[in-house]
Amino acid sequence: MATPSGPLTGVRVADLTNVLMGPLATRMLGDMGADVIRIEGPPGDVTREYAPMRHPTMGAFYINANRNKRSVALDLKTAEGRQAVRDLIATCDVFVTNMRRGAVERLGLAETDVRALRPDIIYCIANGYGSNGPRADHAAYDDVMQAASGLASTFQWFEEAPRLIPAVIADKITGVHIAFAIAAALHGRAVTGEGSMIEVPMAETMTAFNLVEHLGGRTFVPQHGDFSYARLRTATRRPRRTADGWAVIMPYSEANWHDFFEFIGRPEMKGDERFATANGRVVHATELYATIDDATPGHTTAEWLSFCAEHSIPAAEVVDLEHIDADEHYQAVGLFQEADHPSEGPIRYVRDPIMFNGAPTTEIRHAPTLGQDTRDVLREVGWDETRIERYLADSTSDGDGPGTGV
Repeated sequence: MATPSGPLTGVRVADLTNVLMGPLATRMLGDMGADVIRIEGPPGDVTREYAPMRHPTMGAFYINANRNKRSVALDLKTAEGRQAVRDLIATCDVFVTNMRRGAVERLGLAETDVRALRPDIIYCIANGYGSNGPRADHAAYDDVMQAASGLASTFQWFEEAPRLIPAVIADKITGVHIAFAIAAALHGRAVTGEGSMIEVPMAETMTAFNLVEHLGGRTFVPQHGDFSYARLRTATRRPRRTADGWAVIMPYSEANWHDFFEFIGRPEMKGDERFATANGRVVHATELYATIDDATPGHTTAEWLSFCAEHSIPAAEVVDLEHIDADEHYQAVGLFQEADHPSEGPIRYVRDPIMFNGAPTTEIRHAPTLGQDTRDVLREVGWDETRIERYLADSTSDGDGPGTGV
């Protein structure tokens, strides 16, 4: 592997997270150079067992969320396992967890406990709901958060039932918030010398995310105007059927619309007062977008994209997600990479899209097999070889199977 590099090189992270929200956040930190040490109970994160996989405990889901990390397997049911975590945290700049608060407290890893080990640590906890609300201790997963944040209800603008977006969107958006909050706290510590306590609740994060454009008239007190952004509430905002496929065609500026009206043979619409201003085009989006529906079947996707490119009209073919790695743009920018994983053989992965000084971040460490770095990390925190071997032998002899015990 290459030498770690990036803006977070030198930062050490104790990662006691699971599933996707936390692991994605810490993967982002690792992509940017941090030494991320993933702490798992010996059964491992549940995503290790999500198919497809070539070998047990190395599912594709896990591989995609856990590169640029090291893995230690620690049995937190035992006093020695909990001591190992404390010894590790004492060497770290950041501690991050998405375990429920009660479980963290039972492990002796509440903020006050951790700060006693490392006074200037960045302590980050991410749960379903904020700690000062009535649902503070409720369990939360992505599906639940899509409902609780109002996102599922937006489908009822167009149809009878609410729906879930077919992506783990709440976990991923909250994960991004975790990563940038930790980066900001590290900067703050560099300025003040003091650590921080960070709380990132999924429900509040997603609700705030959903309302940026949709708070609308309720921005004002008393309410002044309609709730939400009208352009997004029209059922005619959708991909269009072309003569041979699907495309999203989105004239936006006045010049865009005038060029579009000329192209479809409706020049008289340039004088329609309903569409003369940006706000008018939002208010009358349903009628306006209907003209796109009427026109798109008359030309192929290639013809539409050529016309739109010539007139600087935003447009794109609807790309099949399963085969998006064949898209010429993503191929040109090298978004998809291939590598030889030490245990899994040839793999394909999506690099971090962020560029620093014109270069992307790199995969320094492949997603680790369960506990592959336990010995190395315990050595780093001061354990001698006898103690390490004794702990490893004891942690695998429990007939009930080791785990977090929470």
